[in-house]
Amino acid sequence: MKKNSVRRISIFLSINEKTVYSYFNPHDPAPLGRRQLSHDFQDYLNQTLQPARRHTNIDFKIFCQSSGNMRFIIDPLVNTIRRHYQIQQKIKQGEFEKFKKRNYVLLLMSFIVVMICQGVLPMILGQDHRMHSTFSNALDVFSWVILWKPIERLIFYWNPFLKEILLYNKVINAKVNIVESEEDLINYHLEHYDAA
Repeated sequence: MKKNSVRRISIFLSINEKTVYSYFNPHDPAPLGRRQLSHDFQDYLNQTLQPARRHTNIDFKIFCQSSGNMRFIIDPLVNTIRRHYQIQQKIKQGEFEKFKKRNYVLLLMSFIVVMICQGVLPMILGQDHRMHSTFSNALDVFSWVILWKPIERLIFYWNPFLKEILLYNKVINAKVNIVESEEDLINYHLEHYDAA
C-alpha cells in the first residue's frame, strides 16, 4: 500500500509581542539573534516536518500581525532556525561518515577472516583428512554468516541518514513568505487547502 506523499509543508509562525520570545530558549543569555530555539518550538518543527518526503517542498509562512514594529524579528528568527538545522545536518553527516567507516572496516575484517578460513585452514588440514569436507562446508557457512551483517548494513541502512540530511537541507533553504494581514492569511489557507 502506497502512502500519500505530502507535496508541500508550510511552517506557520506568528510574530507579535506575546509570541516572539516563545520561539527562543528563555535561559539563553545571548542576544536574540544568537539564541537557541526553545524545546517546545523544536518539537513543533519536528512534528511539522515528520511527514516530509523526498519531493516535499518546505516553506515558512510568517504572519506578522504588527507589520511596522515587529518585522525586525523575522530575520533573526529565520536565521536561528536555519542555524539550528545546519548544526543538525552537520551532526547527521558526521554520523553517516562514522557509519560508513565502521561498516567498511567491519567488511574488511570479515574478508580477512574469510580468507584465513578459506585459504589457510584447508591447507593445514589437507585434503586427505576425513573431516575435510565437513569442515569445508562449515567454513563456507561461517564465511557467509560473517559477511552478511556488514553487507546488509551497507546496502539497506544508509537511506535514513540521507533522508534526514536532505530534509535539513530543505529547511535551511526554505523560502520565507511574510503575510501582513489576516485577509492574506485566510486567502493563503484557502489556496493551500484547494491545492491539496
